[in-house]
Amino acid sequence: MGKSTLCAGLSRWLADAGLRVDHFREEEILTRPQFAAVAEAFKTTGAVDLGTLIATTAQFVDSALASGDDVVIADALMPFVPTLLAMGHGEETIDAFMADLTEVLAPLCPVMVFLDGNAEAALSRAARREGEQWLDWYVGKLARYEVSPSVTDVASAVTYLLRERAVTLGTVGRKEWGLVVIERADELPPGEVLRAAQRNLMPWLGRTVTHEP
Repeated sequence: MGKSTLCAGLSRWLADAGLRVDHFREEEILTRPQFAAVAEAFKTTGAVDLGTLIATTAQFVDSALASGDDVVIADALMPFVPTLLAMGHGEETIDAFMADLTEVLAPLCPVMVFLDGNAEAALSRAARREGEQWLDWYVGKLARYEVSPSVTDVASAVTYLLRERAVTLGTVGRKEWGLVVIERADELPPGEVLRAAQRNLMPWLGRTVTHEP
């Protein structure tokens, strides 16, 4: 859907507005010192204890507050729903985890920007961008996880992604998070996605930045 492109654009926009921005890229969960225990668990077992995930997130919050940064842009990190589903957790467990996570993240005032759209079209677009081998790799990755419904091909991957979407939006919507949903993100150029995110984030940013249409 273009989440990494959006995160980079938001980071530049906020930095240009004079804010101190920490851009937490998706792959950095394996290298950030606060998440060392999570990275080690994934490397050794492919899974992580939920208590460890909460504890390391708390360490991350403490470091963010101590850093003096104004904003953290986290690319596909919290609320960890795809990871929890991949580890075989059900919705009741995920909802309980989200209650704990929300309490830990409260000092940072979390806002989730969700890029919504047609999953099948998004996979096709990613395959055109990355090559057909990427689509085979992605389907294979989902097939190795404990996701439900199970994934065996592109069609079942789309079915699973629809469940992932429903669980993510449902559990975040029940917690005290800001939530911005950008519809038809798969159909919009990156610049329009960025502008939509900027407009919808303004209520949380207040007068800190000036939005340019």
